[in-house]
Amino acid sequence: MGLFKSIGGIVGGFAKKAAAKRNQRRYAADRKKATAEMASLEKGRQKVINPYDNFANLSSMAKDLSGNLSNPYASLSVSTAAAEMQIEEADIALANTLDTLRATGAGAGGATALAQAALQSKKGVSASIEQQEVANEKMRAGGEERLQAAQTREQVRVQNVNIQEGRRMQTADAQGRTFKFNAQERRDVSKMNFLRQSYNTAKKGEYGSSMQKANAIGDIASSVGGLVDTAAGAGVFGKGVQTFANKFQPPSSGGGGGGNPINININGTPAP
Repeated sequence: MGLFKSIGGIVGGFAKKAAAKRNQRRYAADRKKATAEMASLEKGRQKVINPYDNFANLSSMAKDLSGNLSNPYASLSVSTAAAEMQIEEADIALANTLDTLRATGAGAGGATALAQAALQSKKGVSASIEQQEVANEKMRAGGEERLQAAQTREQVRVQNVNIQEGRRMQTADAQGRTFKFNAQERRDVSKMNFLRQSYNTAKKGEYGSSMQKANAIGDIASSVGGLVDTAAGAGVFGKGVQTFANKFQPPSSGGGGGGNPINININGTPAP
């Protein structure tokens, strides 16, 4: 039973060693892949941006509107047409009155009275016309003033809309660039963390596989020792046992090749 157990231990040890070696190669490949991907990701990461570098000075959109203003009352004129008409009408009325008096042979007093009555009538008409002209001029000036005020308000409103819209678009652009940068940064950091975790897992697996391979080699050596002891006790291998045992002797701790050989006496007594 000891012989078969030792042989089974050797076979199992070689199987464990082969499996550990495969796992070690696989973990090493995973580690190298994670290292390469981390290097590539770090190399291709986006540069830090200034989201406000597209901002522009909008002060040029503000215009000086004072040149559009004027005083509509500065051009008010004094109407002389009514006065001139009044003088002409008075002269005509006086001449007509004198002609009438000459024709009728009336005295000077009657002529004077008629002339004064005609003059008073014409004065009333002239005053009414002059008042209408002054009122019309004031209304025209007032309308011009209100028109200028309305135009100025509209120009100011349009200016404010343009400036506010420009500021809004600049702010939206900065916010959009910031969002895009942060989203990409979060994605890159998440992937980097995943790769680091993959690297650490592969590194641990590689180390664990190395330890498993070493343990498998130790199991093989132990099983070989057991096999040799069993064979030596049975006396079935003769002088070839010593050479067979020395092939599986583990290296010495000094690293200088093989260690002390296993000395076996096929008669079962210790060899010198």
